[in-house]
Amino acid sequence: MFQNMYTLPPEREIETGELIVAVAASAASVVRDMQQGIKNLMGGNLEHYEKLLAVAVERALQKLDEEVQLRGYDGAVGVRLSHPSVVEGGVEVVVMANGFRYRKPTDDK
Repeated sequence: MFQNMYTLPPEREIETGELIVAVAASAASVVRDMQQGIKNLMGGNLEHYEKLLAVAVERALQKLDEEVQLRGYDGAVGVRLSHPSVVEGGVEVVVMANGFRYRKPTDDK
């Protein structure tokens, strides 16, 4: 579960934990790579790479969520995508966030 500081319940306090990083890379097909190279020469949208980046972002977020749960956090705050980029033969995305845990309510009675 990804949260930002604006969507966390105001009545619940949290403690932030360690930085968690997830990386996803997707390979492009050689044929599509050549087609996109030609399209790049003439100008226009590079739909193939846009789709590859979207898939890689989704995979990286899934990996981050799995790692958050594996480490016992309630969610992640401050999610950042770092350098989603087209690399030779594919795309690469790095996602990072801090895990958080809700603090247990204390009885002040």
